[in-house]
Amino acid sequence: MATDKLVAMNIFRRVAELGSFTRAADDLDITAATVSKHIAFLEQDLDTRLIHRTTRRMNLTDAGLAFLKRTQALLDELEDAELEARGFQAEPKGTIRLNVPMSFGLTHITEAIDSFLQRYPDIDIDLQLSDRMVDLVEQGVDIAIRVRSSLADSSLLAKPLRKSRNIVCASPGYLESAPAINVPEDLALHNCLMFTLHDRPRVWALGEREVVVSGNYRTDSSLAIRQSLLRGAGIGLLPRFLVQRDLDSGALVPLLTDFPPKPYTVFALFPPGRKQPTKVRLLLEHLDQHLGEKPYWE
Repeated sequence: MATDKLVAMNIFRRVAELGSFTRAADDLDITAATVSKHIAFLEQDLDTRLIHRTTRRMNLTDAGLAFLKRTQALLDELEDAELEARGFQAEPKGTIRLNVPMSFGLTHITEAIDSFLQRYPDIDIDLQLSDRMVDLVEQGVDIAIRVRSSLADSSLLAKPLRKSRNIVCASPGYLESAPAINVPEDLALHNCLMFTLHDRPRVWALGEREVVVSGNYRTDSSLAIRQSLLRGAGIGLLPRFLVQRDLDSGALVPLLTDFPPKPYTVFALFPPGRKQPTKVRLLLEHLDQHLGEKPYWE
């Protein structure tokens, strides 16, 4: 394979993953004109259009999306082949792109990334913090972390990392003047803060019961709910991995512990049809060690 085709494939990959010729040029430290030249070379060589371009946006064609999947896999494989040819004496290098929920990322993943980069300084981490699922292939994501009770049928590869569960909690200040809470139905008398990205934000499944809650605050950020709970705004249903330290310190009080929600799993998701590069496997091993055999929140 000609060297200039490999260069063009790498440039195409960054354009597709970043969704912009200009951003790809900045990322690769080349000019936008050079990017356009290499994309045009690929499209001429393949005799097909890979990218639809307008003045406002760009989109991959069906052929472009299929070519992107193959390009990502090939370039990752070449990177590993070079590492193996050197007898693994060279340090792994390249970029790992992570997509992680905001709350789990800030409380657990960023610390692990810091220590990982100290161990492997030639690797770059591109961390996207988002509670919304993205297309791993189009966004060039190597690992997506998702917290789910189960995964919908998908072509994505999944590796369970850890278990956790939600817990109902509130601050001592809120509870001082609030009605008693002994059973889930008592929540009807309280201001419940709702996480809008739950499948059913107003329905809390506690033990074998389901209760409909209400309140004056809804948000797509569990971090925002935690902050409001600490200020005494109401009652929340939040992940233990987010509030366990608050529970340990007494800043928040666990409620309805006789009615535990069903556990869920922290999954690592991977694009389909791609072997995990060495750098990705190393990061997964590091995350596994960082979380511990039994995470502190359990």
